[in-house]
Amino acid sequence: MREPWVVGVSGASGTPYAAAVVRALLDAGEPVDLIVSRAARLTILDETGRPFRDGHWADDLAAWLGRDLTAADVRHWPAGDLAAGPSSGSYRARGMAVVPASTAACAGIAIGLSKDLLQRAAEVNLKERRRVVVVPRETPVTRSHLEHLIALHDAGAVVLPASPGFYGAGAAASAVQLVDFVAGKVLDALGVPHTLLRRWSGELGAARN
Repeated sequence: MREPWVVGVSGASGTPYAAAVVRALLDAGEPVDLIVSRAARLTILDETGRPFRDGHWADDLAAWLGRDLTAADVRHWPAGDLAAGPSSGSYRARGMAVVPASTAACAGIAIGLSKDLLQRAAEVNLKERRRVVVVPRETPVTRSHLEHLIALHDAGAVVLPASPGFYGAGAAASAVQLVDFVAGKVLDALGVPHTLLRRWSGELGAARN
């Protein structure tokens, strides 16, 4: 029985993190259910120059990820479809990553607002006690932001800020390496094997060797 990872992309800046997570899940042979919020479509367009449309999602996703998805096990659910599979706890899923997670998405999930499918799916995965990873990127944060993140933590989510480490690639790390570091930490939290980052070896300066 198909049991996908749900990936929700909210409107915060940082869509390269989402693309890296989806690519890595597919590379690991994992099925993916994708939910792209209305705000995220604008961010994808702004950060990549590419649209993301419900009616052309397969072509748009392939262009965004930069790969052929003919053999990929990926399904797209419109963010406005509150009757979609991931809106129900009886829908089989392994868990969910919200990446990037805007402060609005974090707040909506934390208080159970369910204003769209992304928030509803995250709430469902939390109540079903599945793995949920939330990747806030906005900075600085207010007290209310922190309170929502604490609520998510207390509900069982892994709060994983988009904070790349430099020990894997050094001070001259490329943007791709920094994005992959965060994506790798997301996959670690989901329990999915990957080769996205160079792990700490206990050796100082290893990234320069």
